Amino acid sequence: MRSRVLTIVLLAPAVLASLVFVYLFIAWTFYASLTSWNSVRPLNGILPDFPLVGFANYQTLFATARFWPNDVFNTAVFTVTFIVVSVAIGLLLSILLDQRIRGEGFFRNVFLLPMALSFVVTGTIWAWIFNPNTGINQLLDPLGINALREWLLSLSPLTPLWDLLDFLRIDILRPGLTTDSRSALGAVVVAATWQMSGFVMAMLLAGLRGIPEELREAARVDGASERQIYVHVVLPQLRPVLVSVVVILGYISLKIFDLVFVMTRGGPGTATDFPSIFLFVSAFQSQLWGLAATIAIVMLVVSAIVVIPYMWSQLRSEGRA
Repeated sequence: MRSRVLTIVLLAPAVLASLVFVYLFIAWTFYASLTSWNSVRPLNGILPDFPLVGFANYQTLFATARFWPNDVFNTAVFTVTFIVVSVAIGLLLSILLDQRIRGEGFFRNVFLLPMALSFVVTGTIWAWIFNPNTGINQLLDPLGINALREWLLSLSPLTPLWDLLDFLRIDILRPGLTTDSRSALGAVVVAATWQMSGFVMAMLLAGLRGIPEELREAARVDGASERQIYVHVVLPQLRPVLVSVVVILGYISLKIFDLVFVMTRGGPGTATDFPSIFLFVSAFQSQLWGLAATIAIVMLVVSAIVVIPYMWSQLRSEGRA
């Protein structure tokens, strides 16, 4: 009895804080999304004026071309590309480190270093790299990359090579410059992948080290090559870790804001606009608080659709264990 009371006393502050600062605020945001709170002018000098309008804000949001289809399309492209590239790089790095190479600790720390940075710092670094007046452009110019443009374009087999060089010379930060949306969105994917691929590597490497060596030895005795061992023995064992990685990366991509805001401000135009950027503009620039709350609720619902099934499956698996 005494231990139960002590447990309740210790947990009560955390539970109360969660109820107030998480669930109460979610409920308030949902209520605000049902209002026409579109001004900071207070009612009677005390409370804001936000009459109920039902689901009118949701109808307005999905009728807005900036959100649908632009923001939804950008989010889908970014999410798929970000997850696929991050998992591919992280898996490759984890397999390489799993070979017990010399200096493994050094390389592991190097690959994990970007994860220690915030997305704001990452965005600043890659904004500098992609800036036409600094970064990689200054490194390519002395090499005569510009002089190779027409020569590369004249050779159709090398067109993909020039596409890659052109991709590395993204000029998304020059004022008033019109840039292809795929290149601008690709810049954000590169920066996000650079930061999170080390996290994927660490997760998958931990999964690889958790696979019993006896399984690999048995496969070798049966005559399987190393490639066959990884394809038919190791990778199936990594499925739970891969699911966790995909869910975490998907959640990050759905709420991405700081990296995009630092690098592109959602531009050029709306080429890299995301719901989070739209929310920021609606709330703090246009003062459309009701619409901003609506965007927040939509983002919450989509994130819940991604996260809750994963959490439920984890709880069920732990219950069976």
